[in-house]
Amino acid sequence: MRTRVLMGLVALAAFAAATGYKLNQKIAIPGDGSWDYLTVDGSARRVYVSHGTEVNVLDADTGKLAGTLTGTLGVHGIALAREFNRGFISSGQTNDVAVFDLKTQEIVSRVTAGKKPDAIIYDRATKRVIVNNGGSASSTILNAADAKPEGDIELGGQPEFAAVDGKGKVFINLEDKNETVRIDPVQRKVEARWALKPCEAPSAMAMDRAARRLFIGCHNRMMAVVNADAGAVVQTLPIGERVDAAAFDRDAKLVFFSCGDGTVSVFHEDTPDRLTSVETLTTEPGAKTLALDSKTHNLFLSVAKREGKTIQPGTFHVLVYGR
Repeated sequence: MRTRVLMGLVALAAFAAATGYKLNQKIAIPGDGSWDYLTVDGSARRVYVSHGTEVNVLDADTGKLAGTLTGTLGVHGIALAREFNRGFISSGQTNDVAVFDLKTQEIVSRVTAGKKPDAIIYDRATKRVIVNNGGSASSTILNAADAKPEGDIELGGQPEFAAVDGKGKVFINLEDKNETVRIDPVQRKVEARWALKPCEAPSAMAMDRAARRLFIGCHNRMMAVVNADAGAVVQTLPIGERVDAAAFDRDAKLVFFSCGDGTVSVFHEDTPDRLTSVETLTTEPGAKTLALDSKTHNLFLSVAKREGKTIQPGTFHVLVYGR
């Protein structure tokens, strides 16, 4: 028995070393202000970085600044609908969504959302954009084909990030209720509501669509693996403090949680119901959100230096980690 345990530990150590990430690049970006989500367009090789009142667009391969979308006050997230050549940006201070042309990188229209729109995601299966409104406990549904609003869904709690299953269902964390809900964006209704105990204040979410598992990061320094059909929590593991984003690499079977304490917790999906911790990356304090490039497997995280609660001018940058 002892020999088997030792062999397992050796194998795990070898796996961790083989999947170890390191800092490859630090990209300085001009301008000041807070930050939130990043989004990678793997096909066009672009990285969209939320940044105060604008979105910085980077070349995913070189890191060079490729454009800037301005006039997005209190920007939070960016969703992309490539088949319609449209992107959607949630602006928390103006309670709307800026619609932009992916080719010209110009804002072409604005759509009213609920109060304090935050996380935003595109569901290709239903051709809908889901805008999660933190101030009105709702989701605004937009038709990506014409960028028109179809109505709101009352969620019964404060929504954070979401994931889509590729089959027309959307899963949303309710941070203040310690719940995840499943919605139908076409019928605009909540279909299921699941308690996440012992996971508290859920924020980050990613999904293994093939295995039908949700990976949810919570603010009590815990992640939960949730069966997306039954709603059951099948495993919990410790992560860092102030988690805000998650990503799943379906090729490497790796799950990432970025945390505001300056760490990224990395897990391997051994089976649908068993994840193993393989490493913890040290990034920078405040680097709470990330985006995964599925082509290169690179991780992009945005951050700036702070003194106390004050962001230091001229320090905003993007960290690029790769294997």
